[in-house]
Amino acid sequence: MPLHLRLLLPALTLALGTGLGFIQPVGLLLGSLFVMVLLVGERHLPSWLWLPLILLGGIALAAHLVPGFRPWQLWQPRLISADAAPYGLRLSWDKLLLGTALLAWWLGQPHRPAISLQRAWLVCLATLLLVPVLAIALGLVAWQPKWPQGLLLWLAVNLGVAVLAEELLFRGVLQPALVKRLGTWPGLLLTAVLFGAAHLPFSLLFAVVATCAGLGYGLAFHYSGRLSLAIALHGAVNLLHILLLSYPLRLA
Repeated sequence: MPLHLRLLLPALTLALGTGLGFIQPVGLLLGSLFVMVLLVGERHLPSWLWLPLILLGGIALAAHLVPGFRPWQLWQPRLISADAAPYGLRLSWDKLLLGTALLAWWLGQPHRPAISLQRAWLVCLATLLLVPVLAIALGLVAWQPKWPQGLLLWLAVNLGVAVLAEELLFRGVLQPALVKRLGTWPGLLLTAVLFGAAHLPFSLLFAVVATCAGLGYGLAFHYSGRLSLAIALHGAVNLLHILLLSYPLRLA
């Protein structure tokens, strides 16, 4: 896909967020700078400089450290599970920009051949089974089947913002770079550990579960060559979480 068409994805995000008042001028400036470094800088900057800039900028956007972005509160905190704290749904414009910018970059990357689709699907099945079991065993969640009000809106935001941005950053950008430099298994494991570390603000045990889940997402991508499969698997794990388990996390 030509660059000028791919640029439309982050440009529309910035324009819409600015028009609705959720992105301030400083956010528009810094967000535009990140997009240009990501999409244009790759061809003009050495990889040793481009990659750290993208990773640092991506982490800053995902962690809401870049000024000039205000979240859109889609629903006020409400009780979803009897044993968990109230949960409020927000659309984070900084993370949405990260996802759309990385998607624009990814659409310009060469296709990756599959290593083993059978192994990829086995990894998906194992991840869907083992990650919830591990979370229950560690006491993070309990069996709480439900059909929450507003599920479709939650799914759209979770999949289209959080999951998309995280998979593109960790599996799309970071994992191939680490695998290339360290080898397959060291690269996969280090990516999973860093993905888990990004979830440390929730709790140490949650980071452990996220590390195991991240390894599953990474293996699914590695064996299939399809980032879309890792995105779908990540979204499916999150969907099982809200449908069948305590959400967001069980109260101590």
